[in-house]
Amino acid sequence: MSALDTRIPPPLAGLLMGVVAWLASSAFAQTTLPFPVRLGGAIAFVVLGLALAGAGARTVSRAKTTLNPVKPETATALVTSGIYAYTRNPMYLGMAAWLLGWSAWLGTLAGLVGAPLFVLYMNRFQIGPEERALAGLFGAEFAAYRARVCRWL
Repeated sequence: MSALDTRIPPPLAGLLMGVVAWLASSAFAQTTLPFPVRLGGAIAFVVLGLALAGAGARTVSRAKTTLNPVKPETATALVTSGIYAYTRNPMYLGMAAWLLGWSAWLGTLAGLVGAPLFVLYMNRFQIGPEERALAGLFGAEFAAYRARVCRWL
């Protein structure tokens, strides 16, 4: 177990990756996309992200289990219905979509760095430890769910 495992809340990790995207976009300025394309892309990805994250949060709340990503071992139910029937991590997928929206708004190729860094960070320091905790709590039920539903898409 790493010192970073589940220690940085995912929204903070997303915000940090958004700052990295902004810094990369500023440092390696290229020709930007036209404003209507930037605005349309930003709105589309942010709306998609809000829908995914909101659906995930609602489903978890209805299951009356924890939404706290820094303490995955406190889960009281394995949520496999609703949006969780299609992706095991809809809230993180929503955050990645927000970062793509931010990248669209920045309008440079360098700005795209945030979303992949977020996915890599989440896979290693958040989702991996969460899945180990869920496997310990729910055993074969979680193994069957993991085999049936993709981590991201």
